[in-house]
Order: sequence, then C-alpha cells, then structure tokens
Amino acid sequence: MPVQPAVPGRPDPEAPDALSAPALRTFFRIADVWRLTPGEQMTLLGGPPRSTFYKWREGSVGRLPRDVLERVSYVFGIYKALQILFPDAARADQWIRRPNAAPPFGGRSALDRMLSGNVGDLFVVRQYLDAQRGGWP
Repeated sequence: MPVQPAVPGRPDPEAPDALSAPALRTFFRIADVWRLTPGEQMTLLGGPPRSTFYKWREGSVGRLPRDVLERVSYVFGIYKALQILFPDAARADQWIRRPNAAPPFGGRSALDRMLSGNVGDLFVVRQYLDAQRGGWP
C-alpha cells in the first residue's frame, strides 16, 4: 500500500510512532532528576504492566497509547514551567515534593496530586504552574 502524504492541518498518523521513543527517554530523564521511584513513574505513566514499564525503561518502545503520550506531555510542561519559575535547577526539581498550601494542593505536594493516577491531576498541576508564570491559565 502506498504511503499517503501528510495532509496539511491534520496530524501525521505516523507521528506517534516517531514520538514514542524520544518521549519516553525524556520522561525517564525527568523522572531521574526528580528521583521518582519506579512505582511513581508507573503511576504517572498511567499504570502500565510492570513488564511493559521495564521494557520501556530499557528502550524497547513501540507505539505508545495516546493517554501515555498525553501524560508524558503534561510532565514535560510541568518540568519546563518549573525551570522557568525557579532559575535554580535544584530548587525547581525539589518543588514537586514540597508541601504546598495553594488551593490545588491543600497542604500536600504537587507530586502527591500528580500520583492520584488521574490524568486530570497532571493537568491541574500544569495549569497551576502556567498561571504562576503568567502563561495560559
């Protein structure tokens, strides 16, 4: 079957395959910087089976499910926003574990909120940080 050219204005159907491996490599780098446990990493990724998680960690990646790409995208946005808000990288990387009195966190850490398992909680943390840095609410 001939390959269809990309249609302007429509996502390239091959893009998720091309994005999967680099997305996971970047996610695991951030997870290492944030010192996330394998269990925390699996939760942020949406709870893949353990064997799948370790295959991903080793670099064996096929096409990631759309929800995993969405979760990884939120983690990237959170990481970037923290780097913008806190010029000191160590402080930026520690922020997710510190208790936070802001309404979305209620005295818990952003990581606690992110580890609820709901993709919506990743969105809330990202939205909060974007609003703090003056980006889109």
